[in-house]
Amino acid sequence: MKTNNQDTFCKKMRKATKEIHSISDSLVNAKLAFGFLDNSVWADGLLVFYEVFRYLELAMIRWKDTEIGLFLHEELRRTEAFEIDLEFYLGKEWKKNLNIRDSVTKYLIHLKEIEDTEPILLIAYIYHLYMGLLSGGIILRKKRELMKKFWPFKEYQMNGNNITNFENSNIFQLKQHMRDTMNKIAEKLDEDTKNKLIEESKTVFTLNNEIIRSIQGTGTIMLKKTIYFVIPIMLIFLAFFVSFRKM
Repeated sequence: MKTNNQDTFCKKMRKATKEIHSISDSLVNAKLAFGFLDNSVWADGLLVFYEVFRYLELAMIRWKDTEIGLFLHEELRRTEAFEIDLEFYLGKEWKKNLNIRDSVTKYLIHLKEIEDTEPILLIAYIYHLYMGLLSGGIILRKKRELMKKFWPFKEYQMNGNNITNFENSNIFQLKQHMRDTMNKIAEKLDEDTKNKLIEESKTVFTLNNEIIRSIQGTGTIMLKKTIYFVIPIMLIFLAFFVSFRKM
């Protein structure tokens, strides 16, 4: 029984991963933020995480009769949503052209090694990735929708957001389900396993950061962004300078 002065296991994980999590947030802001303005960057961001989420969802099914299966919530399943969005952005033949990059392969190999040796540690990945999608993923989508309304280079459209669309589900309740499930499982684990989960949580963000760094197309968007914001300022300055010379 926990007292008010005791941290839950989820809070302990959050404290332990605070530093590496901050690095991850910065990378997302630097990389996926460009997806606000260009579908190709957003699609590449989806692509690098697709195989990871797919692996974890299949693992939850494989281990449905264990603690891992407690996270298996129908409303949280995202594999189909990923595939619908990727088809929207990349076309119906996207799977035929799928080339898994090295950072994603490394991630999947690590997940397979965990599942083969100590599968309970998979819950660190399940917890952090789905909580990230329920929190930061939805925030990114809303920012993207807002930014694209004012982006002059392409017509604004609302499609391709299935991955962060939980329809009528209560996001707060889904996040609470994740926390309650993790805390409930942790209560039955020995200290050694709990410490391993905390350490593995740090690896989650390390591997996430590696695949985020591989997202392509941000250079082109940076150039467009520069043109969009800098050139108008230069024109205003030039107009002011010409007017001043005529005085």
